[in-house]
Amino acid sequence: MGDIKFIWNRFWIWVRNILIFFFVSSILSVIAFKWVPVYHTPLMYIRWLEGKAPDIKHEWVDLDQISHNMPLAVMGGEDTHFTEHNGFEEKEILKARLQALQGGRERGASTISQQTAKNVFLWPGHSWIRKGLEAYFTILIENIWGKERIMEVYLNSIEMGRGIYGVQACAQEKFHKDARDLTRSECALIAATLPNPLERDSANPSKYVLKHSKRIQREMNAIKDPGWGTK
Repeated sequence: MGDIKFIWNRFWIWVRNILIFFFVSSILSVIAFKWVPVYHTPLMYIRWLEGKAPDIKHEWVDLDQISHNMPLAVMGGEDTHFTEHNGFEEKEILKARLQALQGGRERGASTISQQTAKNVFLWPGHSWIRKGLEAYFTILIENIWGKERIMEVYLNSIEMGRGIYGVQACAQEKFHKDARDLTRSECALIAATLPNPLERDSANPSKYVLKHSKRIQREMNAIKDPGWGTK
């Protein structure tokens, strides 16, 4: 009986230490990335191991070196209430869940904050464990980074083509210019390829991408410009 109690106590000490290490290291990582550029993400290595991205094209640029149209475009296409919510769009999550329960096509309801948390700290997937970790990191970056830094990291880490990560690499590969020189329509085309950049091409847009980019431009007109990026 004594041996079982000893093993049980050791087990809980081990669990406690792992949890302490996780929380301390995750919080310190989020604090560090408030200022340190994110040069590598788990998805970059996952794609490389899968053979889907033999070459990784990525160049970090500060938000003031990105066209001010780019934040507006991704908000128009992905998250129109980005500057207003706390990291989650409860209504959209509920709609997506109800649609799935009714047998409809499962659709994403992730905000830009959630996507950034996933891109920087986690891996692709739909398990409850990953979703729970995504929510945890979303709360951290919302409270530690703030909206402007989240947008900066998002635009530098999001997958925008095969082996292409971040808007600077995308601008150079697809439009042969720097991110600061992207036009309004080019930003909308890039945003229209999300969240399926491996199947959609901003430089050679399909009818769907062209149509979606027009809708994004209309959304951009309705979004209050937060003043991020260069004009």
